[in-house]
Formats: sequence, C-alpha cells, structure tokens
Amino acid sequence: MRPILAREKHVTPMTMKPAPDPARLAKRSILVAGHHTSLTLEDIFWDALKTIAARRGMSVNSLVTEIDAGRTGNLSSAVRVFVLQSLRD
Repeated sequence: MRPILAREKHVTPMTMKPAPDPARLAKRSILVAGHHTSLTLEDIFWDALKTIAARRGMSVNSLVTEIDAGRTGNLSSAVRVFVLQSLRD
C-alpha cells in the first residue's frame, strides 16, 4: 500500500489521513409514517437533512415522513430534491 500524499484529493494535510468523501453513499434505517425502512443518500445529503430538521425543531424521521407524504418518485430522489429546494429558499 502506497502512502497518501497531501496533494491527493480528499486528504487532510495536517493528519495525512483521507478526508471524508461527501459523495460516499450511506444507508440508514429510518422510521417513516410508523414503518421501518432504509434510505440511501450521500453523506452530504444526510448532513443537510439533519441540519434542516434541527432548524425546524423536528427529527429526521418526522421530516422524511413529510417528504414521503408529498413524493411521486422514489424516496431517495425526493429527499435530494427537497434538500436542494431548501437551499434555494
């Protein structure tokens, strides 16, 4: 295994460890309208979803339940669109 160089993408110069990849997919279990399901999103979308929920004073599960109630496509896409629209407002 070769050493990671500071000039490489996703490397933190101070620690020389790979920086977190915001595009990494993460699957999480959530409760939507009383039903357990899993949702796969990139880390950056999970972070944004948590921030939006906190600003609204609600849980991520409650926020995703609201998104789910108004969606027409798949849930992951609906969450991404919701996050992007929230950033525009």
